[in-house]
Amino acid sequence: MTVETVEEFREALARAWNRRVRRVQNTGPGPATASPDETDVTDETDETVGADTAGRTRHPPIPGPAPRRPLRDRVRPLLRDPASLAPYALALALFVAYATLAVCRYRNMAIASWDLGIFEQAVRSYASLRTPVADLKGPGTNILGDHFSPVTALLAPAYRLFPTPVTLLIAQAALFALSAVPVTRAAGRLLGRRAGLALGAAYGMSWGLQRAIAVDFHEIAFAVPLIAFSLEALLAHRWRAALWWAVPLVLVKEDLGLTAAALALLVAVRARRTPASGRIVALALGVAALTTLAAYLTFTVVIPAFNASDTYDYWAKLDGGGGPLDGADVKFRTLLWLLLPTTGLLALRSPLLLAALPTLGWRFLSAEEHYWGTAWHYSAVLMPVMALALADACAGVRRAPRARPWVRSYAYHLPAATAAAALALTTSLPLSALTEAAAYRVPEQIRQAEALLERIPDGASVEANIAPISRLTSRCRVFWVGGTRGVTPDYIALDNRGGRVTDPPAYARNLHPKAAYRVAGRAGGFLLLELRS
Repeated sequence: MTVETVEEFREALARAWNRRVRRVQNTGPGPATASPDETDVTDETDETVGADTAGRTRHPPIPGPAPRRPLRDRVRPLLRDPASLAPYALALALFVAYATLAVCRYRNMAIASWDLGIFEQAVRSYASLRTPVADLKGPGTNILGDHFSPVTALLAPAYRLFPTPVTLLIAQAALFALSAVPVTRAAGRLLGRRAGLALGAAYGMSWGLQRAIAVDFHEIAFAVPLIAFSLEALLAHRWRAALWWAVPLVLVKEDLGLTAAALALLVAVRARRTPASGRIVALALGVAALTTLAAYLTFTVVIPAFNASDTYDYWAKLDGGGGPLDGADVKFRTLLWLLLPTTGLLALRSPLLLAALPTLGWRFLSAEEHYWGTAWHYSAVLMPVMALALADACAGVRRAPRARPWVRSYAYHLPAATAAAALALTTSLPLSALTEAAAYRVPEQIRQAEALLERIPDGASVEANIAPISRLTSRCRVFWVGGTRGVTPDYIALDNRGGRVTDPPAYARNLHPKAAYRVAGRAGGFLLLELRS
């Protein structure tokens, strides 16, 4: 190739680039159509722009990929517009409230169940780079054979630095508070900042989150922000982001793979009428299929592989009930609690409620009564679904040209009304304890009980009921009372404030007929028995 040919090629390339630039400038972001003048390869403007005073041809540089904006450039708009910081300020306030409530309950030994101890034992094992064993479920029990929640391993570094159950409680408070950010942002984009902030506040005070905080730590703390971020991305038409936020749910708990599939189906439904919908719909259906398959394999293969009985123990909870109508009154009240104070029933207009069906399905089909109601943590994963379904429904009513005036007015005022309802209901929910001085004081009997439990040396094996567990799992091997399966523990620690154990040595002989225990101490209604050497 001669030098003249190379120069001609470069000039043609420069003219083509200039034509492309002018098309974009003239037509904006839509598709560009070239005018007859722009298709003429002998464009005089190109020749003028392409020549310098020395007669040499200048060619405009071909730009590369746009550089990633520095963090300061992304933060600066937030600082110029303080109102845009409202979702983060709300999340911070909620974190303080949640964490304060959780820590106050812990300090007062207001422990709801053995779950906090079980999760601490698992996280402690992860922090020590060992198999996640929870002796409270039985000596040497691999927790992955009970519920498949490997996501809790993410807490191991923090627990390594702060080996206490309070680390788990603070982490849960942070995760719940974090979920308020996508809920508030998404509602703000759809309804305006004030309505979005009101809906975010209503979400933060929702009864489902408050109940979850009050029953200590559970793995679903990770699911709540994942669902919230996924739905935020879906409402913003960021389809791939919505899918990627949903996929990790398969690592949170075995049933949440079905929730991930429901979120993927929502993406497929919402994206079907958008540009390039074919690829997105195919991707979403693929994710739905894969997450459903992952849930099926977790139930039937993964959990049984880690379970000593080679099965999934909770299948039994689906048997023995009277069917879906058993406890219909309790289930109906739960539905009312989900839809009425949280969404004013308007969320029924949004297809986002599809994401709630897997959780409601297994709960209402179960024969376990405490799955049906509102007292535990099982409704926490439904709160972001309800809040953003309400935002979606309100936005739909506002866009609908034929919406009746009263419906439009109802949708306009509903976010503020749900915030007011949430605040009013909080007076009878766990966060109301923060207004009581007694919540911040540790009773003397609790101090005495803690001093008694501190007499147990580190590394000892202990059989305990609920209250002592939280003070022992970080430094001892702890078994559930009556669940040692042949292991004879060094100590038996009991919360006996109800006076149930009247003859401690006889109680110990009933648990361990071949061992002899003596009463090592009593304090604050707690009882400590020590194995005689």
